[in-house]
This record gives sequence, C-alpha cells and structure tokens, in this order.
Amino acid sequence: MADIFLSYSSVDREKVRSLVQAVEIHGYSVWWDRHIGLGMRFDVEIEKRLDEASCVIVVWSNDSVSSDWVRNEASDGYNRGILVPVQIDNTRIPLAFRRMQTADLTLWNGDAHARALLQVIASVQKLVNIPTHSPSPIPVIPKSGSSIGIAVLPFVNMSSDQEQQYFSEGLSEELLNLLSKVSQLQVVARTSSFSFRNSEATVQHIGEQLNVPYLLEGSVRKSGKQVRINAQLVQVADGYHLWSETYDRTLDDVFAIQDDIAAEVVAQLRINLFGSAPVAKEIDPRAYALFLQARHLSRHGTSESYTQSIALYKQALEIDASYIAAWDGLAAVYCDQTDRGQRPVVEGFRLAREATGKALELDPNLAAGHARLSLIANNHDGDIEAAARHLETALILDSTDMDLLSEATAFAVSLGRMDVAIKLQEYLLIRDPINARNHRRMAVCYLFSNRPDDAIASFNTALALSPGMLGANQFMGIAFLLKREPKTALETVLKEDLSWRRIGLALVYHALGKKAESDAALAEAIENSSKTAAYNIAYAYAFRAEADLAFEWLEKALQYKDPGLAQIIVNPMFANIHNDPRWLPFLESINRSPIQLAAIQFEINIPD
Repeated sequence: MADIFLSYSSVDREKVRSLVQAVEIHGYSVWWDRHIGLGMRFDVEIEKRLDEASCVIVVWSNDSVSSDWVRNEASDGYNRGILVPVQIDNTRIPLAFRRMQTADLTLWNGDAHARALLQVIASVQKLVNIPTHSPSPIPVIPKSGSSIGIAVLPFVNMSSDQEQQYFSEGLSEELLNLLSKVSQLQVVARTSSFSFRNSEATVQHIGEQLNVPYLLEGSVRKSGKQVRINAQLVQVADGYHLWSETYDRTLDDVFAIQDDIAAEVVAQLRINLFGSAPVAKEIDPRAYALFLQARHLSRHGTSESYTQSIALYKQALEIDASYIAAWDGLAAVYCDQTDRGQRPVVEGFRLAREATGKALELDPNLAAGHARLSLIANNHDGDIEAAARHLETALILDSTDMDLLSEATAFAVSLGRMDVAIKLQEYLLIRDPINARNHRRMAVCYLFSNRPDDAIASFNTALALSPGMLGANQFMGIAFLLKREPKTALETVLKEDLSWRRIGLALVYHALGKKAESDAALAEAIENSSKTAAYNIAYAYAFRAEADLAFEWLEKALQYKDPGLAQIIVNPMFANIHNDPRWLPFLESINRSPIQLAAIQFEINIPD
C-alpha cells in the first residue's frame, strides 16, 4: 500500500517523474498510473489505490485542469482532507480548489531538497506520519539562561526595480543588528546568513549549515514612498512558520516596522527580557535610504564602488549631520581604500580618523568607533598601547560583536599571542561559519603558528566559499614552502591574482633554485608595487637570505607606513634574518620587540 496517490495529466509525465523521484527520496512511497500492469482494469486499480492512500497529491497544469479524471481524484482527496495540491505552470486552478494553499513548483529544478519541494514534503508528513488532529508543533525553547540561535536571511527584493536590492538587504541587516542587542539571542553574523542569498536550499539545510533552530526571512516591495514588508519566523526542525506578518506602510514607518518585527521574534521565542525590547533609532527616511545604498556599494570592493559609496554617505550627512552610522560607514570606506592601496596611506587614515572622530563626538560609546581608532593606532601610528586601550574600550562596550572580535584577533596576532588569536578565531567560526574571511584569518593564524597542514585546510575552505579570494593562494603557497613542498607551492601560487602572485613567485622560484625567475618576479613586484608592498618585498628578500636588501625595504615599509609591519613578529618569512644584529634594534624602533609586546596590557574574555 503506497503512502501517496499522485494525480496528474499524462502530458506532464516527464515533469511528474521528477516529482515522484524527489518525494521517494524523502522516504514516502508513491502510486501513480505507471504502476498499472497489462490486463489490469485501470479504473478499478485507480479507485483501490486512491482509497488506500493517506495523501493525494494533485499536479495542476494547463492540461490537468481540463481532465475529468484529475478533477475527480482531487475532489476525493479534498473531501477526505488529504489533498496536497501543487502547480507546475501558470494555469488557473479550478474554482473549487482555489481556497486551498497550492505549492508553486513552476520554477522547481528537480532538486529534492529545494525549499519549494520541502514545503510539499512538510504537508505530506502531516498527513502520512502525523494524525490530522495533532496540535501545532510547540517550539523547542532552550533552558533558561541559555542563548537561542537565530539567523536573519536577506529579505527578497520583490520590487520591479532590481536596483532596490540594497534596500531589502539593508533592512534585513538592520533587523539583524537590532536582534543582536538581545542578550539571550545568538544571532548568526551577516556574512554567513547572507551567503544564502538567492539560494534554493531548504530551511533545514540552512539551519544545519548555520547551526541555528530558527530563521527570520521575508520580502520587501518598494514603490516610491510606499513599502510592503513581509516577515516570517520559521522553525528549522520542521519548516513551520511560528509567526508571519505583512506590513503596508510608508518609508516614514520603516523603523516602527523593524521594532514590531524584533518584538514579535522576542515574543514568539518566549524570551524574558531583562529590560525593554531593542528599538531602532529613527532617521530621516531620505538619509536612511542613502545610507543603505552607500553601505551596499561599499561591500563591492572596487575603486568605483568606493567612490560612489563615499558620495552617498556624504549626501546622507548633508540631510542629517548627526547620522552616526553614516559617519562610521564613511570612516570604514576610507580605511578600506587605504588598505587596498586605492588612497594614499597618510591621507586615507587622516580622513578615517576625522570621520571616526565625528561619530564619537555624537556617541562616545560607539564601539565600532573605538575599534577603528585602535586599527589606525596599530597599523598607522605605531602606538600599540593606544591601540590596546581603544580596543579594550570597544570590547567593554560590545563584547559579542563579530567585527570587533575579528579586530581583536588581528590585534592578538600583531602582539604575537597566537594562542589567544586562535581561540578567538575558532569562536568566530562557530558564530559565523560560512564567512570566507574568517576561514582565511584562521588559516593565517595557523600559518603564523607553524601549523601548515591546518593552514592549508583552512585556506582551501576559504577558497571554496570565495573562489579567487585575494592573497589566499599566495599564503597557502607559503604554507607548502614550510612543508618543503615547493612544486606544490608553485602550482598554488600560479592560481593567485597577478598583484599578489609576483611576491609568491619570487619566494617559490627561490625555493626551487630558479634564481633568474625569482629575480624577475621580484623586479616586477618592485616596479609595480614598491610603495604599497614594501613590507612584502622585504620578507621576500629575507626569505632569499639577502639581509641588506631586506632591511633596506623594511626601512621603506616604515617610511610608507605599511600596515603589514603589524605582523612582522610572527611572519615566518623573516626567519633567515632573526639572528642578524640589525633585527632586534629594528623591532625596538617600531615598538615591536618581544619584550615591548609582552609589556602591552591587553586582556580579552573569549565568549563561551
């Protein structure tokens, strides 16, 4: 006896075959007319199988809606309360069945684990495995005192203008930030949750990948000043919606909508707050839209997108000069431009410091502002004690922010405290498991801790998540050099972007004994990147045991304020000059000798 009777038009047989196979993958048996053997009376057999089935799936299509057989079979399932309707094209469903929710499989690609198919399976499961009178599932709430995991997926842009994606995703991120203020919630970081943008993955798969029991998802439709926002809180275990709401408002009400959604999530998950629920700060809607667009563009990482982002941030600030997040975002872009060599170092850090100062004037407790001053002090000013004070202040203000903890990892590396850096990064990967940058930083921590095998594994994970990630193949090549595998190192470095590949080739060809090729690669690096890669050129000469040239380029790196100097104490490529009498005095001149770094007071409590 089959669990499911499947009703369809024979014209749709090939499409239906994929549906049958997908349903059977989930462990359910399906009877359809392909099981009718020669000599059997099909009307008797169909009636028998229909009566035996616990569930009837009807496949509506342009052909099946005109079939009396299909309509009669669907009516039987409907009258018995066991009908699960699906639609495979844009046909108009018969009037008698329009009151039922119909699963939309018009764009389904045959994936047995696609979200659309899983909705069908969830309906089947209720009929086949669970009595129809069973109560709705009760959410599994963790014990008092423990945190509840949730991920905010990027809301889908339903606007006719695809350029409005910045608004839908920006709204999602603001909700994520708002929920992160609830101490009893453990909210997955943006990078991991937004990696499922446009994904057909099921809620179960997403929840498993992010290690959370709940997802918040939705859609946004924006037209002029009108906005429709739909939000759903989904329980991962079974795909049930614990709560769903649609808001039809104007842009002026967008902050109230965010507050309502956050409050509903807190209520549905039965969280007892130790204070009032977090609320969004209201901003001029025009400035808010410009801010979301600027932040969206800043993440593209191109020279053009940075320029556009800066212009939009400035427009937002012309409307509201007290917009703290806009000042902070502007400072972040200036730092990113400087880090990527797209703005002169001195100018870039000066502008970043000024914008950060404006943000902190408006809010002295802005954790991100103190963290940015720490980065500037460490990478530009060479004032490590000031960097430590700023970062400790930031972490006191917000000890769970993923970006701040990532900055703490980088600072621990610069102090040579690799055990702390590794523990921090391992925690970050638990909270943000699909963040390619986190895996890259984890790999660098392993590399600087003389764990090349672990480094290679983490670099491979980073590249799987973000193919073409800059620098990953060059650093992985260094890991193979530490393992004394120069041929594999060469294969790896050749996959790197040209701007990073030159230094990697200089190292690898030297290890292979190919001096001419190493010289040529290094000469090309000097010709193209002398002011933006002086530190890298220095460690290439050090690896080649050319101490005089290594120190010459270290002095140039100091002159150019190369931020790479922050990692000098742990970079294994300098090993050949550690015993040179000039090594320790140089470290002391930049306040980075082992004794000076050990004296820096920097304590951090790694979250559980």
